[in-house]
Amino acid sequence: MKPAVILMAYGSPATAEDVPAYLADIREGKPISEGAIEELTERYRRIGGRSPLDEITERQRAALERELGLTVLIGMKHWHPRIGEAVEGALAGGADTLVGLVLAPHYSRLSIAGYRERLEHAVQGRAGLVFVESWHDHEPFLDVLADRVRRFAGHVVFTAHSLPERILAGGDPYRDQLLETSRLVAERAGLDDWSFAFQSASTTGEPWLGPDILEELDRLAANGVQRVLVCPVGFVSDHLEILWDLDVEAREKAAELGLELERIESLNDDPAFVRGLAELVRARLPEGVAA
Repeated sequence: MKPAVILMAYGSPATAEDVPAYLADIREGKPISEGAIEELTERYRRIGGRSPLDEITERQRAALERELGLTVLIGMKHWHPRIGEAVEGALAGGADTLVGLVLAPHYSRLSIAGYRERLEHAVQGRAGLVFVESWHDHEPFLDVLADRVRRFAGHVVFTAHSLPERILAGGDPYRDQLLETSRLVAERAGLDDWSFAFQSASTTGEPWLGPDILEELDRLAANGVQRVLVCPVGFVSDHLEILWDLDVEAREKAAELGLELERIESLNDDPAFVRGLAELVRARLPEGVAA
């Protein structure tokens, strides 16, 4: 038996010039306004012209491959290399068992389920497939986050990407998993003063999960809080939603309110984090397969 890992992430345009094609991929043929393209392009320009996600995901891939001693390939949901390309590479290398791992800890049918569908479609029964659906309460993940917030003297706000409110009507576990992660990290770090907020909501004309981080900063300032540490538990890598939504937009809002705002260092390819990812893979390998 020869396993390989398909390490999946959302994907990001390589340059600001790639934004229209990137948005078209996300929108799956739905109309895109020029205003939306201009707004996203400007955000990329404000963070230096491109997202570091590709480089960081490659570092994570290489570190995980070293840790496991198995082939690990990157598959992006909305950019290159695609999930299908990663599968073809694994099969060409002789893999007969694939472990799918998304670099997002919390399950939602609007997010993680989409990765699984793409992966299953690409495999088409040509290899065994094991999929890690959620790792929001995986202890190594919680411990790395707890280490980053433990010594902060102030209020900690845990955040994650918002999704449309309609997911709650169908019993989607996304919000509950996020709150559980936040609670478990707070317990490990001994935090008493913390809250949770969403970020990165899209303007789609329907309600999205809240409160938004900017609204939460308003509330905290009104309650006399002076120092805030943002811990984005829903993200494991630096990319646009971190560098723009938190490092630019939230910082500007905090400055207006007279708040001192900091953000934890993203997990990226932190060795302890990568070892935790390796544990997730090993736990799902068929019995008798070493990694």
